[in-house]
Amino acid sequence: MSANQPPLDGLNYQGRFYDETTLHRIHDSMLYIRRFEEKAGQLYGLKKIGGFCHLCNGQEAVCVGTSEAAQAGDYMMTSYRDHGHALARGSDPTAIMAELLGRAGGIVKGKGGSMHMFDRSRNFVGGNGIVGEQVPIGLGFGFSSWYKDDGRVTLCFMGDGGINQGAVYESFNMAALWKLPIIFIVENNQYAMGTSLARASAETSLFKRGISFKVPGMAIDGMNVLEVEQKMREVIEHARSGEGPYIIEAITYRYRGHSMSDPATYRTRNEVEEWRKGRDPIAQLQHLMTEAGLSDEDAFKEKDRAIKKAIVAVVKEAEQQPEPDASELWTDIINDPIEDAYPYPGRVS
Repeated sequence: MSANQPPLDGLNYQGRFYDETTLHRIHDSMLYIRRFEEKAGQLYGLKKIGGFCHLCNGQEAVCVGTSEAAQAGDYMMTSYRDHGHALARGSDPTAIMAELLGRAGGIVKGKGGSMHMFDRSRNFVGGNGIVGEQVPIGLGFGFSSWYKDDGRVTLCFMGDGGINQGAVYESFNMAALWKLPIIFIVENNQYAMGTSLARASAETSLFKRGISFKVPGMAIDGMNVLEVEQKMREVIEHARSGEGPYIIEAITYRYRGHSMSDPATYRTRNEVEEWRKGRDPIAQLQHLMTEAGLSDEDAFKEKDRAIKKAIVAVVKEAEQQPEPDASELWTDIINDPIEDAYPYPGRVS
């Protein structure tokens, strides 16, 4: 952009106009998730985060684009790779970091850890640790919205490994039978743990998995946040208008291993670099914004520094919080008459 050319206030992408404020919000959300996950990886290496820890580096466009297209009242749930989804939904970063660190101020009081984020205030209903578990749960939320006619859509994320679970197909069938307002979003990051898609799935076009249940589907570029936002906006409207469920296969890639304990020796360094350098979602959006005169390399670098500094402050604040009191073991449990009659040994009354 020349020095005499006034800055544009947005850009047109595939027939849709995005104003400057929206583009910066989308960009900042993806970049924040990227740096947050990198910091979580560092803390895990320092043994400050225990248990399992699954990072979503590279997959930021899927959760951010979907959150941008959804309404605040819509429900969202996902698998154990859930930090980015909670952040994209608008949950408090300090509460998420405190949860990772097992602190009392965590988003579920330090009792859920990495895999079980939950934020009722944002209608983010999990983080689920069992592979495919969130799909029948999402079906229940979709049924609730259909029954109450509350106008909400359920956004149910799963991975390319989770889609092979039997309960997923029962859920597809029931969702189609009752035309429930639910979108099944398959984050196809090419590997189910360490097994490539082609080695585990006879049909590798995962968006076709609903054909026998009459659930329509499509594949989208999960590394392009604006494409994700546009396509998700279309299918959310499809579900909200009473047309029933939809399957989205978002083609994406995770830069780290399946979890922090995975060295990812099943793929080559060249493969990872090809995705990083050629299709990175943050770099793609930065390029579009630069071409449109909405920012430049120096501004993006400054923003990156500010976000890293903000995350350092989040970690500091989270680390200062105490661990949960032992009495928290007995809170947030559904009251069961049998449990009252036969209390657990050592139960705190």
